[in-house]
Amino acid sequence: MNIKQALFIQCQNYVNNRLQTIDKIITSNQNALQSETKSSAGDKHETGRAMLQLEMEKAGQQLAGIVQMKEILAKIDISKASKKAHLGSVVFTNKANYFLSVSAGKLTVEGKNYFAVSVSSPIGKMLLGRQEKDKISFNSVEFIIQLIN
Repeated sequence: MNIKQALFIQCQNYVNNRLQTIDKIITSNQNALQSETKSSAGDKHETGRAMLQLEMEKAGQQLAGIVQMKEILAKIDISKASKKAHLGSVVFTNKANYFLSVSAGKLTVEGKNYFAVSVSSPIGKMLLGRQEKDKISFNSVEFIIQLIN
């Protein structure tokens, strides 16, 4: 298995784990909302329902974000090679290594760290379309792109 494939699988696992967590939260909140309806009365009842409703909205927004991440992952063709950084590229710099995909944070493959970043994130936007030997400056730190895979 190559590095790009391993990173892609880790990103898929990250998104799927987040999806499971959000599903559990939504199910738990739905159950709590139903039991809240059956029990108490008055102001306490209304406050509890309002809090659960806010939690449901928050979980719904997170779910929408995860669905968007799944759509982005579906667009990635890990077999595609290019000299320019694009969605699905592994970009090696003199400071850090990046996988242009979804924002999944730090991933490790074969003992090396990679940062899975969205192409719409500030660093992702800077890397997108760049080529080997390009210099970029991010947060007052200068990077040199050494390799794009």
